[in-house]
Amino acid sequence: MSVSKLTPSTQNYLKEMWLMQEWSDEPITVSVLAERMGLKLSSVSDAMRKLAAEGLVNHAPYTPVTLTEQGRIHAIDMVRRHRLIETFLVETLGYEWDEVHEEAESLEHAVSDVLIQRMDAFLGHPTRDPHGDPIPLADGTITQPEAALLYEFSAGDAVVVERISDDNPELLQFLAGKGIGVGSELKLGEAEPFADTVQLRAGDEGLSLGHSAASKIWVRRL
Repeated sequence: MSVSKLTPSTQNYLKEMWLMQEWSDEPITVSVLAERMGLKLSSVSDAMRKLAAEGLVNHAPYTPVTLTEQGRIHAIDMVRRHRLIETFLVETLGYEWDEVHEEAESLEHAVSDVLIQRMDAFLGHPTRDPHGDPIPLADGTITQPEAALLYEFSAGDAVVVERISDDNPELLQFLAGKGIGVGSELKLGEAEPFADTVQLRAGDEGLSLGHSAASKIWVRRL
């Protein structure tokens, strides 16, 4: 069954569950899922029972929720749609990278499988979206970039940005204004003792980032 046959609500749940574990090993609980999606706990609990009955998730009281194989296939299809749409909006329609997330959230439920295939071909089968996230292939294969969070590196390390989370448009705007994006090379400096900041240099400009911002940036060592 095509993911297009699922309701938008089901599509959202499956995609969000997959995204929660794309860059984290933390188990998925109903309460955390409800918080991330801004929904009532009771609503998410009811939805998980329904999805379990449909064979899309594994769910039992007081245990983490996991995707079944079929649920994972649908989730990856939705991630592929979202990231291809984001890429199309930036590369073809001139959107900025901080403008595309919400647009893609709406459009991903309306497009057909055929449109996604043609969009992929038109773009030349891109492997990463504007924020550095890997775009799943049509067969569901995903090549995850080797990267770790910026604050895990030390003073003196030279790194290149591989991914920046797209869940905060203001942060994306701020970083773009500093000339920082996917592919940018950074040099980490020495932070003040006990300061919850990361000191770095991008080109000729020095910058201090708080932990909350540094936790949205994935890099690899040069």
